[in-house]
Order: sequence, then C-alpha cells, then structure tokens
Amino acid sequence: MTGDLFATHQDEPYAERLGDCTVWLHGFAYNSASALVRAIEEIAREAPFRQMITPGGFRMSAAMTNCGRLGWVTDRTGYRYTEHDPQTARRWPEMPDCLLELATSAAQEAGYSGFAPDACLINRYLPGSRMSLHQDKNEEDYSAPIVSVSLGLPMVFQFGGMARNDKPARLPLSHGDVVVWGGADRLRYHGVSPLKSGYHELTGDCRINLTFRKAGA
Repeated sequence: MTGDLFATHQDEPYAERLGDCTVWLHGFAYNSASALVRAIEEIAREAPFRQMITPGGFRMSAAMTNCGRLGWVTDRTGYRYTEHDPQTARRWPEMPDCLLELATSAAQEAGYSGFAPDACLINRYLPGSRMSLHQDKNEEDYSAPIVSVSLGLPMVFQFGGMARNDKPARLPLSHGDVVVWGGADRLRYHGVSPLKSGYHELTGDCRINLTFRKAGA
C-alpha cells in the first residue's frame, strides 16, 4: 500500500490512496457529522440498534441497524439482505438525503462515479466491541464500491488481502474519515480492532460506522 496524497494539509480533508482501487478520505465527513448523527438517531427510533446472532449462534459485539431499501441481517438461518426489519416487520427506514449525498460524493471523490447505494448498515461500537476479518459478499452487485464512514471515537481499521490469513494493514480511523474500496479490492478481508474507551462530544462513549453498499441487482 502507498501513501499517495492528493493534498498535503492534514488539518483539512485530504485523500490517501491505499492501492489502485482503495482511497482513504481523511476528514471527508467531518463537516457533515452533526447532521449524520441526528439522522442516525431518527433511524434508530424507528429501527432500534440490536446485537444480531450469527449462524453459529454467537452474538455480535457491535449493535446494528439499517436504512435504505435493503438491510443486512444475520441469525441462525444465515447472512442475507431483507426489505423488512425482522424485529418490527416494517420496511427499513428510508435512507436520509444527508447520508445518500455523503456516500455518493465520497464515492465520486474516490473515482467511483454513479454509485447508487440501496443499503446502509449502521454499526454502533462500545468499548471492547470489534469486528473480525470478513468479506462483504452477500451483495448481488460486486461492481459497486463499499463506502465506510467513521463517526465518534477513533478505531483501528484492519484492511487485509484476498485471503483471510493475509496480514492486514492497520489504519487508525478518526472521526469523519471515509474509506472507499471497490474494483479489484472489492472482496478484500477487513475488520476493526476492539474499541478503546473514550468520549466524543457527538457520540459519547461509542463509535458509529456507516457502510453503504449496492446490495440488490
């Protein structure tokens, strides 16, 4: 991975290329963070955060909800996307304009024009919460990129290779950072290290991650 910077002022948003198909947009979402957090709070009132169960019977350490036409869920029957929240039997909340605009503009900035996400996974990490290395492969459309937005407490993002045992790079993501990957990098393994304790003025003792995907055909 390289450190090809599109801009040099690290106290302002700048982009760092991590490969041919992956870009780390430092601070890209910083100025819109307050609006994003308010929108997430509204989503969670309609579709509350919950710790889902994996097919193996393990409870995920991060709490999760969704917005958009499709939402990602897991339970004993497997991983999949659904149009309805299984907890409420209602459709997932619509994706707010501020979230959609951020996702499409970040994708554009990273070189992926025309990104039209139909799913936004919202993960809430409390101290000790983590996400093991995994691939995003429940989507029907691998041609679209993944757009991942970090809000609140800093967290180490592990960005690996195409095999689970490839040693991942450790990226210290800060509030407002966005990582976009697609193309040849689309199925790279990735995860996050356990969240360290702290406090952020917008999110309190947690970190919020938004992951935008084109899940349907």
